[in-house]
Amino acid sequence: MPAELDIADFAARFLPQLEACLLTQKLSEPYAAPEALAAAMRHGALNGGKRLRPLLVVETAGVFDMPEADAMPAAVAVELVHCFSLVHDDLPAMDDDDLRRGKPTVHKAFDEATAILAGDALHSRAFAILAGDRAHPDPSVRMALVTELAMAAGAGGMAGGQQRDLEGERGGFSNADIAQMQMMKTGALIRAAVRMGALIGGAAPDAMAALTLYGEAAGRAFQLADDILDLTATPEQMGKATHKDDARNKPTLLARIGLDAAQRHLGDHIHRAISALSVFGHEADGLRAIARYFAVRDK
Repeated sequence: MPAELDIADFAARFLPQLEACLLTQKLSEPYAAPEALAAAMRHGALNGGKRLRPLLVVETAGVFDMPEADAMPAAVAVELVHCFSLVHDDLPAMDDDDLRRGKPTVHKAFDEATAILAGDALHSRAFAILAGDRAHPDPSVRMALVTELAMAAGAGGMAGGQQRDLEGERGGFSNADIAQMQMMKTGALIRAAVRMGALIGGAAPDAMAALTLYGEAAGRAFQLADDILDLTATPEQMGKATHKDDARNKPTLLARIGLDAAQRHLGDHIHRAISALSVFGHEADGLRAIARYFAVRDK
């Protein structure tokens, strides 16, 4: 991993940006936000995390020489949508998790109703930020950013992927069904993060096409790495329960083809992601490093 790409260092720089947008006074428009709801939102968003999706926004914008600060509002919006999805995924009606990043999930730290509202409010906050002047000076670019993130979060993206995930627990999924579900549930937001960075950078159509291929391959790699870690990592490493996919009969490619084949597939996806960047020079080394990180991460 190149020295200029330090994931932990980026997460440390990013955290104050995320904290600032979740201060109770910042949430209190048009009326005062309930403190319990604001606290639940902060619990769901500020409780650790590697911040890989906002890093993808920043690194992709950097391919086009855009400063990190110019990409930061969109990066924050992407992370807020990711955090919203985790709060809702952890609910008893969904994945029913008690721990997230080693701490109680929002519905455990507060209650189920507050967790639902906190997820809703994180989602809304993301689009308020993305629609603001700081996200980009050009209103047409802001509109494109809003559209990109909305599609990734909606019925054809994360929400639809979660629905397919629930359906898959009842059986009958083919390997193609599993791949489609995972591209929607996990891959759609990774793809959107890359494309949003490209929009901020003013990418030409051929560059956008190459970066979209990268984002799709990186999304597949990330999900496959996640499935492998669910099987091989300890709860202490992951900060949450492991082996839950088997317990809930979740359809995963790993369960179908085994660990060795899954690790080979992971390498193939990472190779495809890096190959998609062949039209770029050293300016895309950060994106290459992120793809390689998916193969070696241990939590």
